[in-house]
Amino acid sequence: MLRRSVFVVWVIAALLCPLLLFRARAADHAAPPAGVATSYPAFDLHPAEQVAIAAEPFNTQEKASIFRFKYLQYGFMPIRIIVTNNGDKPISLIDARINFITAAGDKIPASEPEEVERRIGVKRPDGGYKLPGPLPRIGNKSGTKNKDVEDDFHTFEYSAVAVEPHTTRAGFLFYDVEGLANPLAGGKLNLRTLRNAEGKELFYFEIPFDKYLHGAAAKN
Repeated sequence: MLRRSVFVVWVIAALLCPLLLFRARAADHAAPPAGVATSYPAFDLHPAEQVAIAAEPFNTQEKASIFRFKYLQYGFMPIRIIVTNNGDKPISLIDARINFITAAGDKIPASEPEEVERRIGVKRPDGGYKLPGPLPRIGNKSGTKNKDVEDDFHTFEYSAVAVEPHTTRAGFLFYDVEGLANPLAGGKLNLRTLRNAEGKELFYFEIPFDKYLHGAAAKN
């Protein structure tokens, strides 16, 4: 009887261990809870429209450790977008354009996972470049996908096309800042084509990253 009980316990443990391990790994890759947009150092508030939007760059290895893939080593900057709607009607981001504007005025759109994966194929984490290998067969794209990148975009990418009244939504966009020594200094996030419940376009939002840098410096 004792042997049977031990066997049952062993079977249950064998079944539960993979599930617990999966949950533990999932918990390792989770963004911190989002506060309201005005609780972040870098935000733009439109009192008349009752909307505030914040931008929080994940520009250090410590902050970026929530991701499965090391984006910073490959020249991509993860930026968390936090949208707070304090009004009584929803707002729409379905047509939104959210661009990183450099200090020089260059416009950088948010990257797609395929852009990250293409760079993985040619660039090493140490900054060098891989020699090109044999050309893949036509139609064979199986080697272009990176599971960590795909999972990160599925988990973290900003996807809320609407923000309900008195609600905050948050998510990440990834920007290609390779070649910029200090991309945040003098840069800003520009958001356009947000609409209210009647379809009227809201005034554009502009969030200077210098606010974030000053806030981070004040904490140190």
